Amino acid sequence: MSTREMANIPIIALFCFTIFGSSSLNFVHGAENMTYVVVGHVYCDTCRVEFETKLSEPIGGAVVKLECRNRTDNHLTFQSQEIVTDDRGDYHIAVEGDYEESDCDVALVRSPNPDCSDPSELWRKSRVVLTTLDGVSGELRFANNLGFKKKVALPQCTQVLQEIGYYELSQEAGDLSPSLGYYELSQEAGDISPSSGYYELSQEAGDISPSSEL
Repeated sequence: MSTREMANIPIIALFCFTIFGSSSLNFVHGAENMTYVVVGHVYCDTCRVEFETKLSEPIGGAVVKLECRNRTDNHLTFQSQEIVTDDRGDYHIAVEGDYEESDCDVALVRSPNPDCSDPSELWRKSRVVLTTLDGVSGELRFANNLGFKKKVALPQCTQVLQEIGYYELSQEAGDLSPSLGYYELSQEAGDISPSSGYYELSQEAGDISPSSEL
């Protein structure tokens, strides 16, 4: 390698570093100027089972809010206005900026329906990622559906939950709550047995025993 070629090496290295550094700064600057649209849906859990069924209904006029908080000191880094869902229970929230260092959640605020206004324990809020610096691209960000629970479960829920086979009637709470194995499969009939009623877990015996019929 000639002396002239060796002398050019630092210049080439400096040029490459300048290009790389400029690209990185532009990428970060672009992320900071990103505009996101968070979309989601609010429904009425008419069976009080903490998830959507075919009897669930959209809630128009429900209010949600998006907040972002720094992971280190929990200070508020973004807060949207209160957003109202449309007739289909859908909402859109526009967010400007990058929130790589924050946890962002869409949360229920209130329901317009007094008969369906109990926030779901599992789906009262939903985490959304508002940064492109972690590999997630695109401006659209989708939140999980959020739900309010009806004061009293619909009568039709009994049949729906029998069809699903996962839930039992809570005698204490008077609503429908998730089962963790309170049903057994009839090996002979190939369905939930007995068909006349649900099964509940016997706390004393530690096995499956029939509950009172519905």
